Amino acid sequence: MSESEPRDPLRWTREELLFELRAVGTRRYHHLHPFHVKMNAGQLTPEQLRGWVANRYYYQRNIPLKDAAILSNCPLREVRRLWLHRITDHDGHDGEDGGIEAWLQLGQAVGLGRDELLDERHVVPGVRFAVDAYVTFAKTQPWPIAVASSLTELFAPDLMKERIAAFEQHYKWIKPEGLAYFRGRVPRGARPGGLPLPDAG
Repeated sequence: MSESEPRDPLRWTREELLFELRAVGTRRYHHLHPFHVKMNAGQLTPEQLRGWVANRYYYQRNIPLKDAAILSNCPLREVRRLWLHRITDHDGHDGEDGGIEAWLQLGQAVGLGRDELLDERHVVPGVRFAVDAYVTFAKTQPWPIAVASSLTELFAPDLMKERIAAFEQHYKWIKPEGLAYFRGRVPRGARPGGLPLPDAG
């Protein structure tokens, strides 16, 4: 094999795999979607932002279900132990309310009633379909494939920093305590050892 030919992905080191995953995120993650670009540029109306928060809540509340499905399919104890924090991060534990509660607080900070989020009255059919399909994917696919669909912690810290700055600059009408979810994602994403990736190729 010549030096110009790409290496076999099955022979990548852990560092090479992380590099390639981050490269995919740089090119294809949802921060590049026109809606997110407009949001970070301060171009959303309060109504649009409330719609995003309400629909995103449906995804947030399904994250622990998706991660529990991954765990239920994974026979490796060491991987399950690494992945378990993703459920408790959202559901809460040891006196911490967790990410779902923080998202409910974001909803209240943008002017939505807590009951409006909990009863999902604003969730549009396309969002419900996509989120339900994602949970089904995690239930039915082999655990490494489901894990590969869930590696947002590789990209989230820097994106959350950008989002916090954008919200503080452009959406001053949002109560500051409502940004707790975003603030909490920064240290969680930087947590070492949270990704069940191989140490060697």
